[in-house]
Amino acid sequence: MNTKPRIGILGFSDGEPEVHEELKEIVKAQMDAIADALEETGEVEVIRAKRLVNSVSTAKEEAEQLAQQGVDGTIFSYGVFSFPNFSVIAARNGRGPYLLAANLNPDWPGMVAMLASGGALHHLGIDHFRVAGDVQEPEVLKKFLTFARCAKVVTRLNGQKYGLIGGRSLGMYSATVSMQDWQRQFGVDVDHLDQSEILRLAQEVPEEQVEKAFDWLSRQVKSIEYDGDRLTPEKLKTQIRHYEALKRIVEKEAYDFIGVKCHYEMSRHYCTECISAAFMNDPYDWDGEKEPVVYACEADSDAALTMQILKMLTGSPVIFMDVRHYDKEHDVMVFCNCGSQSTWYAGASDDPAENLSQVTLYPCLPIYAGGGCHVNCMTKAGKATLARLNRTQGRYRMSLMTADFVELPEEKMAETTKEWPHVFAKLPFDHSIFLEKFDANHCHAVYGDHVEELKMICRMMNVDVELLGEEERAV
Repeated sequence: MNTKPRIGILGFSDGEPEVHEELKEIVKAQMDAIADALEETGEVEVIRAKRLVNSVSTAKEEAEQLAQQGVDGTIFSYGVFSFPNFSVIAARNGRGPYLLAANLNPDWPGMVAMLASGGALHHLGIDHFRVAGDVQEPEVLKKFLTFARCAKVVTRLNGQKYGLIGGRSLGMYSATVSMQDWQRQFGVDVDHLDQSEILRLAQEVPEEQVEKAFDWLSRQVKSIEYDGDRLTPEKLKTQIRHYEALKRIVEKEAYDFIGVKCHYEMSRHYCTECISAAFMNDPYDWDGEKEPVVYACEADSDAALTMQILKMLTGSPVIFMDVRHYDKEHDVMVFCNCGSQSTWYAGASDDPAENLSQVTLYPCLPIYAGGGCHVNCMTKAGKATLARLNRTQGRYRMSLMTADFVELPEEKMAETTKEWPHVFAKLPFDHSIFLEKFDANHCHAVYGDHVEELKMICRMMNVDVELLGEEERAV
């Protein structure tokens, strides 16, 4: 589940023993004020260094101790002047990302220490973040919390395992990645698995589990539009078996997030993988509440990584969607994914029944001769952040924007592909900017405005940021 960030904190003091003895209570008070404020929010687990840093040895040893306790990032607290070499040594032996913090206190030169130490770190190419001010002030506390959330995402992404099931789909360059580049930049291992494993394990799914799922779906969704051809009860049960097989694969292979090719081997010869795409990304299925597992359609790996970052940041399911159309009448971008997205977005409710009551299972399109259903719904209105990792000659950037999801009459979905899930998004800038600059056919979203947090995450990961409509946002 989405656990709290675990943040270490070090208090930096003067290197002269006599001066340190005189000032150590000021240093400790500053460090404790930050730690106490973070703990009182209930959002962060704080690990305090056992000793204040006032020497090369304490800088090294205390930083190492925090790193050994598995912190997601470390705060350097400056209440008085501290020798900048202490911060360098702590940073070289501790665990980043790092946040340098000083109070606005004219009595003591904590600000001097923060700037001198920050300059020393930059001399060595050690990036870091800074916050100045009283932690009791809401805007200052917010900066600490933002750092904690972002550090957690970046640190815990390192060491994760991505399951790439199948290869490149439909000739898409923007969906394929280098496993070496991912390991170097993000610390993510890419593990390849053949789609035939889904077929093999699907045969082993117990019949009672299939019937349980089939009965649950039949009762929960708005309707199942059987056509006696592409969508029959047996074909829906085949899709259920594929989903159950995929759950087993994720558990057995210890995948943190996945991408599945689908087209055309699966969709044309066995069934569409739409049930899997929907319920992997959902926080529930017929077995009850569960952790969403990011699933990217068409084995779009950069989509999967974007979605995993969004999920780890927000703790919410993430939308996978196709960029389909611009509706001039309503001034909305129409995002319409080929077959599925998380059903949670139909109602954004903690009650699965409320969401699924707005979901229709339609027969898949004739082009997908394997049969099965598409999972249709309209995304509930709300403020959202749209994001996508894109690349130019191997250099990563994250395209970011905010939008307002709106709800339109149901017949609007028939103007594109009524069988597919729809997102109608009103952008805060002219749609032509999006169409001119966006470098993928897939886009991803979560509710809320998370642009500033994503900008910080990108800096931590050495990823460029492309804020679409930036001028309009600043107005």
